[in-house]
Amino acid sequence: MDQRVPGLETEGDWRSARGDASLSDVHASVSVQAGGSLWRRLFAFMGPGYLVAVGYMDPGNWATSLAGGSRFGYALLFVALLSNVMAIVLQALAARLAIGAGRDLAQACRDAYPRPVAWALWLLAELAIVATDLAEVIGTAIGLNLLFGIPLELGVLLTSLDVFLILYLQRVGFRVVEAFIVAVLAIIAACFGLQIVMAHPDWGAVVRGFAPTTDLVTNPDMLYLALGIIGATVMPHNLYLHSGIVQTRAYGVTLPEKREALLFATIDSTLALMFALTINASILILAAAAFHATGRHEVAELGEAHALLSPLLGSALAPSLFAIALIGCGLNSTVTATLAGQIVMEGFLSIRLPQWLRRLVTRAIAIVPAAVVTIWYGEAGTSKLLILSQVVLGLQLPFAVVPLVTFTASRRKLGALVAPLWMTLSAAVIAAVIVALNMKLIYDFVQG
Repeated sequence: MDQRVPGLETEGDWRSARGDASLSDVHASVSVQAGGSLWRRLFAFMGPGYLVAVGYMDPGNWATSLAGGSRFGYALLFVALLSNVMAIVLQALAARLAIGAGRDLAQACRDAYPRPVAWALWLLAELAIVATDLAEVIGTAIGLNLLFGIPLELGVLLTSLDVFLILYLQRVGFRVVEAFIVAVLAIIAACFGLQIVMAHPDWGAVVRGFAPTTDLVTNPDMLYLALGIIGATVMPHNLYLHSGIVQTRAYGVTLPEKREALLFATIDSTLALMFALTINASILILAAAAFHATGRHEVAELGEAHALLSPLLGSALAPSLFAIALIGCGLNSTVTATLAGQIVMEGFLSIRLPQWLRRLVTRAIAIVPAAVVTIWYGEAGTSKLLILSQVVLGLQLPFAVVPLVTFTASRRKLGALVAPLWMTLSAAVIAAVIVALNMKLIYDFVQG
């Protein structure tokens, strides 16, 4: 029986013909029955997409969506849809890189670029993870405070315990990690579904909100929030994460096996991201219906939104559902961010540490700055920090997107699994849009 690691035997135009397996402790640990039915083989690939989708509905997205919905009503629904389409294309490319080259994005950058460039990209990737964790730590701590009255500072410290949760879950099996994530996602969806029913949104305005508006480029405040939504939706660490966790499937080494794996992985991520769009749109719709429609156009803080939901929606249950969903989003996001941190550190630096130490190191790199900032600013400035963290993520996106598009467009690197021309052109347009939005944001900031 061929025991080779899928894809690592690919020669291609890489500095090293072989490399270390991504997430080696769970690499190729999920069996894919080659002789099973089509549906059973597809089901074996369902899971990584939902771990990726978690990053598209983290607490940082709540702050930008709440601010956007309360200030501009349903107008920014188009941005949520646009960013979701961007995400589907980019995550499909991340899966293609993993399956076609047997490398996660961090390993690919390490192999393809000179060491100074790779180190610079590593630092930027770590900065993106710090920004991600900043949003997750703040969001989870606020959720604990709203639901249980736990002080914000103590809540920040409690969020660090999730590292032990992922250690336990991954020891049981990677499928258990995926099942845990999906179960929490179901709870989050149920919470938002009930809140939307209570809010009674204007569904005609909701439909019109998915159409583009010129205000997006003429209104600097709307652009700022739009970039925040894109940063909260298309997140740099998700590209590293997806290219690593796809390789937990033992999909084989032949070209037909890899083609099928790529198809199933793309279906998985596309369905999961459509689910994420539903949640993201629900947050914005809830803010538009509960706050903008009642003249409260400046609601951006999670605590303020929690306090206003009960009197505005006429239900004491609404604030509790809001807090439960917030905690669930924060918990899920920290689990996946920890995995992304491991992929980034191992891929760029080739550091091989014992499993428990590796988890603690990658988690500490992100959570320590996040905890310091959160405790320093306290509850008063959390909404601004949340939105700022998402803008930082948006500014980091090109440094992950451009290498990904370049690698997957190269036949010398991916061989027969090179991305088709239409996908490469679509991804190039997405990269150009992201860069243009970033330049416009910087220009507006400099101009005051």
